[in-house]
Amino acid sequence: MLEGSCDCGAVHIELDDTPQVVTACNCGVCRRYGALWSYFDPSRVRLLPPEGATTIHKRAKWILEFHFCTACGCVTHWAPVDKQVARMGVNMRMFAPELLASLEVEQCDAASW
Repeated sequence: MLEGSCDCGAVHIELDDTPQVVTACNCGVCRRYGALWSYFDPSRVRLLPPEGATTIHKRAKWILEFHFCTACGCVTHWAPVDKQVARMGVNMRMFAPELLASLEVEQCDAASW
């Protein structure tokens, strides 16, 4: 099991599986966040924030909600607006730098879409 958190520790993330790849997306929002995403079935991720520890930014023309720590502002994950979709993205920058160094980075050219 992997454990990570936002900078202040209010949002704690536990993953059942170690990803092999992270995605560096260059779309407008991901580029600005500086996130490196890995994708999981939500049943394999545990988010342990206290009530009210995150706030959501819904991308108007897309179908994702980005979650942020209300205390330190770190973007921790995204979830689909449609809860029937069994996929979420976890910002792997919330985990130890040593883990990130061991993962392959895939580039996603979403800016050209």
